[in-house]
Amino acid sequence: MNNGNSIRARSRTHMPMVLLTLLSILQALALELLWSYVTDHPYLLQVTWAAALGWLQVIATLLGILLIWLLYSSMTMRFSWVPSTSDSLLPFAIGILEFAMIAQIGIDSLWRWFIVLGLIFGIATWAMQLIMRRARLDGENDDFFSKLRPANVRDFYPTIAVVLMLFGFGIGLRISGHQNAIALLGLLLAIGALGYQMYLSHHHWVRSVEPAPPAV
Repeated sequence: MNNGNSIRARSRTHMPMVLLTLLSILQALALELLWSYVTDHPYLLQVTWAAALGWLQVIATLLGILLIWLLYSSMTMRFSWVPSTSDSLLPFAIGILEFAMIAQIGIDSLWRWFIVLGLIFGIATWAMQLIMRRARLDGENDDFFSKLRPANVRDFYPTIAVVLMLFGFGIGLRISGHQNAIALLGLLLAIGALGYQMYLSHHHWVRSVEPAPPAV
């Protein structure tokens, strides 16, 4: 094996462990920051609109953190690929945005929270697509990709729609002065979108690990 092939083999072998270690640290910090917000803000224990919207933000933020972990852990267990620099940098970008999203929890900064969540949604989808494109080039993943056509622009229409929706709610809240009804609708839709993405991730995982049909 020449030196180039040796480096490729080592990177394919060690990248999943490095990626999950990096991501687990970032997600642990995000969860700690989210918990600190909950314990440091007594308004969440009051029966008010602000408390209701705050809890919905906390729930949506928690789902977002869990979804990022689910996407990355699923990718590293399902596929092998030759990593690029972006595989190491994009988790940092997502982690920083998660910290920013937690910092924007609260009715006064809710519009910014929607914008940051939209950015996380878009960047996470981009990161997963980059991994999928490189994984398709690796022969060890042929069992999965031989049954799946390459993604085209149409496949990303739902993600684009969700990102635009989140941006739209953020801009709408900014313009309207934080109307409670708009905030409530946006948060419920955000939670629904995150929950649906978790369901899709589960579906793709089951599809990847299901045994092949017996030969006739």
